Amino acid sequence: MEVVLVLGVGIEDSGFKVNAVDLTGSGIHSYDTNKISSLSEYAEPLTSYLKGLGVAEKVILIGHDLGGACVSYAMEMFPSKVAKAVFLCAAMLTNGHSTLDMFQQQMDTNGTLQKAQEFVYSNGKDRPPTAINIDKALLRDLLLNQSPSKDVSLASVSMRPIPFAPVLEKLQLTAQNYGSVRRFYVETTEDNAIPLPLEQSMCGANPPEKVLRLKGADHAPFFSKPQALHKTLVEIAAMPMLPIQAS
Repeated sequence: MEVVLVLGVGIEDSGFKVNAVDLTGSGIHSYDTNKISSLSEYAEPLTSYLKGLGVAEKVILIGHDLGGACVSYAMEMFPSKVAKAVFLCAAMLTNGHSTLDMFQQQMDTNGTLQKAQEFVYSNGKDRPPTAINIDKALLRDLLLNQSPSKDVSLASVSMRPIPFAPVLEKLQLTAQNYGSVRRFYVETTEDNAIPLPLEQSMCGANPPEKVLRLKGADHAPFFSKPQALHKTLVEIAAMPMLPIQAS
């Protein structure tokens, strides 16, 4: 369910140019998820997109779920190309931490997540997992508990395994690069995959410029609260630069 959206500076109905990037092995990208061995490989479609931008072009990056780690990686690699970064119920990690570190904060209390995870061992059971599947019987409870039935049905036939190696990888983030990009976090109050207390914990450990909240949204706010999400993203895009504080 991880997603990375790129908003050009400027959602389409509100005058924005939008590009939904399929990360390696995701969406219509045909690569075998089980063969992805690093975060850089997983995020390559995003970094390639940023490399192709013109000298003066900047984008707003929106990362969802594990896509947040990819957005952070892109911020570190191409800070001059990212005007703003939006973490939508996403992994917003601190330097030296992995997405697995984030999930382990609440794994013991999140029984639904534990039950829903199905590890894939394409290299054999004596080797580390290569991917994670979500049990279709628990898909609604974990990710789509507030979403319309038609979207649950769509997701159940569209979702692909999540590569495991990027979940394990610890990010290297610097104040000079990652820290120079404006960050925003969008909380989802009915999220069972990344519950609100975990979202708040990440924001406390790594404070963004602003935290916004989607009330009644599950882990797929683009299904459960699309209009509120649209409004929130437009609001973030329109936020002016903060005034420089005199020292």
